[in-house]
Amino acid sequence: MASFALTSSSLSFSSLPCLKSRSLSHLRSTSQNPLPSRPNLSKLSAVSPLLPKLSKSSVTSTTRRISNFAVKASSASSAPTSIAPASPPWKGAAMKPLLASIATGVILWFVPVPSGVTKPAWQLLAIFLATIVGIITQPLPLGAVALMGLGASVLTKTLPFSAAFSAFGDPIPWLIALAFFFARGFIKTGLGNRIAYQFVSVFGSSSLGLGYSLVFSEALLAPAIPSVSARAGGIFLPLVKSLCVACGSNVGDGTEHKLGSWLMLTCFQTSVISSSMFLTAMAANPLSATLTFNTIQQTIGWTDWAKAAIVPGLISLIVVPLILYLIYPPTVKSSPDAPKLAREKLEKMGPMTTNEIIMAGTLFLTVGLWIFGGMLNVDAVTAAILGLSVLLITGVVTWKECLAESVAWDTLTWFAALIAMAGYLNKYGLVSWFSQTVVKFVGGLGLSWQLSFGILVLLYFYSHYFFASGAAHIGAMFTAFLSVASALGTPPYFGAMVLAFLSNLMGGLTHYGIGSAPIFYGANYVPLAKWWGYGFLISVVNIIIWLGVGGVWWKAIGLW
Repeated sequence: MASFALTSSSLSFSSLPCLKSRSLSHLRSTSQNPLPSRPNLSKLSAVSPLLPKLSKSSVTSTTRRISNFAVKASSASSAPTSIAPASPPWKGAAMKPLLASIATGVILWFVPVPSGVTKPAWQLLAIFLATIVGIITQPLPLGAVALMGLGASVLTKTLPFSAAFSAFGDPIPWLIALAFFFARGFIKTGLGNRIAYQFVSVFGSSSLGLGYSLVFSEALLAPAIPSVSARAGGIFLPLVKSLCVACGSNVGDGTEHKLGSWLMLTCFQTSVISSSMFLTAMAANPLSATLTFNTIQQTIGWTDWAKAAIVPGLISLIVVPLILYLIYPPTVKSSPDAPKLAREKLEKMGPMTTNEIIMAGTLFLTVGLWIFGGMLNVDAVTAAILGLSVLLITGVVTWKECLAESVAWDTLTWFAALIAMAGYLNKYGLVSWFSQTVVKFVGGLGLSWQLSFGILVLLYFYSHYFFASGAAHIGAMFTAFLSVASALGTPPYFGAMVLAFLSNLMGGLTHYGIGSAPIFYGANYVPLAKWWGYGFLISVVNIIIWLGVGGVWWKAIGLW
């Protein structure tokens, strides 16, 4: 009402309190009468002393508009309203991805079993691939999809219950879950923010500089901590999450790309590179050395490994973050004021609190056991449990908070499920059948040893899509591929080294291929499709660097 202008003057109704009150009163009365009468002209004339320039025709015109407006308002208010009750949103599975997953398993289930493959192995492969499709398309959360896969394997008698759930006793899934509990304490106490601000104060003027500082810090720790899961989960995931939060990059509010997406993916992809650079940087690396000795009776020593890997490894550590920075960039690339702001934040935080001191002491204890645990016969997961026990006893982290870490329990479920199914694919003989088939195929091509070895390398590398563990892949295929490569003329020691390096690099393909993958993926900064897509792209980059530049370096040091 207050916006209607009187035609013969520059006044509006809002400047006339009496008109405003009368017109509102009139509207209220018309809402109670279906056919209101026209306003009384004499009543409006009562305000004529306030409107010396308004003519009678102007007032009549204005009141007519008021009457028309009132009639419309009365009609609108008297119209019957019928609002259909909103149906509750569907909270179940996304049906198209679910049907795609089921169709994959059903089709493969009824494909004739190849010669040399047992029926249980083929049926388990069908369930495994259906589960992988479900994990990619995500009709349900990952843990739910994996649990359904285990249920299908038990229901069809493909696996007994004890076998299907056997990997829940494997230490790696539990180490990953424990890493999330550590991250909770790291952030809750403020220690994570304190360390993050320290990093930002030194390297934070650019996102790229911050990323490189983390990459090379992890690489320096790699030879001392022989578990990539422990390094990623116990040390770098809490630190990276704290850095992301400190820089205003959070999960779920649209700020993931500000810093977190690029930083999480960069730290993950470089963790597989640092694992490949040292014999003691990944738990399965000594297995590669052992199988090498058993196959060709030559020993891969710590120095030999490091010497061969140092040049391609350093180049990859430099190139991979830069490539990701160009193709998956953070939206905030430079922040010249960030170091100053970080120092101000540190001053406001003051001295370390009691809980921060306890958290820091627990972290040093756990990392110390990861480094020297071999001499004390304490493995990585036992050290992590000991550290968590200290945090629980002191109240730095509560059990209720651990139960609330849904991502940890979800990751534990789907990772253990994939380990179990992939492990039994090997036990049922499917992996050995695949290895023998590849060997016969490549051996029959009559190619030079360089081309034959290149084909073997690619098949060995990309078959890792079917494995949820580097150790399982090495145990199943390393000996067969090394034997064939040697028989086809590949220098045996050279072949063993290359396969050992690639046994780490192939972990970057998926979100389950190596211990650090579910940890960084579980932070939820990077969508699954992008994780796999960039994983494949970086795998190509790493292969080019390690076989190209690495090949030249290995020739220079006499490896072939």
